[in-house]
Amino acid sequence: MPAIGGLDGRGDWGACDASEPRNRRRRTSALLTCEGTRLLIDAGPDCREQLLSAGAAGLDGVVFTHAHADHVMGIDELRQVNRNTGQALPAFGFPETLRELRERFAYAFRGTTPGFFRPALEGREVEPGATIVLGTISLRLHEQDHSVMRTMGLRCGNLAYCTDVVRMPPESVEALHGVATLVVGCFRLASHPVHAGLDEVLAWAEAIGPRRVVLTHMGPSMDWATLRQDLPSGVEPGYDGMELDGDL
Repeated sequence: MPAIGGLDGRGDWGACDASEPRNRRRRTSALLTCEGTRLLIDAGPDCREQLLSAGAAGLDGVVFTHAHADHVMGIDELRQVNRNTGQALPAFGFPETLRELRERFAYAFRGTTPGFFRPALEGREVEPGATIVLGTISLRLHEQDHSVMRTMGLRCGNLAYCTDVVRMPPESVEALHGVATLVVGCFRLASHPVHAGLDEVLAWAEAIGPRRVVLTHMGPSMDWATLRQDLPSGVEPGYDGMELDGDL
């Protein structure tokens, strides 16, 4: 937010209050940090600004939840991360996700080059039920239904991250049981063909049992202050730069 457009061409805010800074949203991404290890979840078109805001000059790896443009079109920005670390980045994803990324960004999977004039990613295929261990971070993966494709959801200790999902398989709900904090995509309050609405989110929360539910990947009808006032207890809207403690 905002979308390109508006009466003056400077932004279409939908139902969101343009004066509320928490309504200015970049494409959905997350940075996991633990005792010096940093793992990026998705690299969308706003990747550069997000990494600058987070002070993350170096990364230990990147996870791609799926290959939609709003989650991968910042891959070229990872070239500077390669330069800062002096090495290629491990890139985790389901086989079909990495297959599509290799087709669209073939140059990023051709190894390192002097000076890293292009990004360098090392594809590592994973499947639901697998555990990614990278430095001090351990992630348990599960499958989600985005209607048009499956997407990857992640659990890191007591924190779960589940974006771009409209239906959650029973085995995935079971894998998330007992997390303290559930970060979940909710494009709008009403049902949507490929994204969860609030009813779906609340049903998952009842089955999983988190103490805190944070909504992400919100669309133009989702005004931060209105949501903050109207959402049920324990459910809140996320915002850019929000920090969560996985031990809560």
